[in-house]
Amino acid sequence: AQEVRELAQRSASAAKEIKGLIQHSTTEVASGVALVRETGETLKVIGGYVGDINSLMESIATSSREQSVGLAEVNTAVNQMDQTTQQNAAMVEESTAASSSLANEAARLKMLVAQFQLARETFHQQQAYAA
Repeated sequence: AQEVRELAQRSASAAKEIKGLIQHSTTEVASGVALVRETGETLKVIGGYVGDINSLMESIATSSREQSVGLAEVNTAVNQMDQTTQQNAAMVEESTAASSSLANEAARLKMLVAQFQLARETFHQQQAYAA
């Protein structure tokens, strides 16, 4: 009977210990479930941030494309201005050459006109001496 009593006490003690372990395990599982739930919510928040970042990246990419198009247009305009400037410089050189040529022709004509006047004065002087 003593052995049965000791066995019953050990069984009761083991049952209490098992009950404590089960309660501890239940608490740990509940804590794990709470952590998993919290992790899920945090991942949802992170997913939202990732979506926001993707939207911002798309906006940046769109802005970059627009800036690239704008810079290409500016580059085209600058190239056109350069061509126009070069054409203007060439026309200035041509105008300068034409002006120089006209100045030379005017000087030559002035000399020719002076010769005609000189010849006419000489003719009048000869007629005056002859008379």
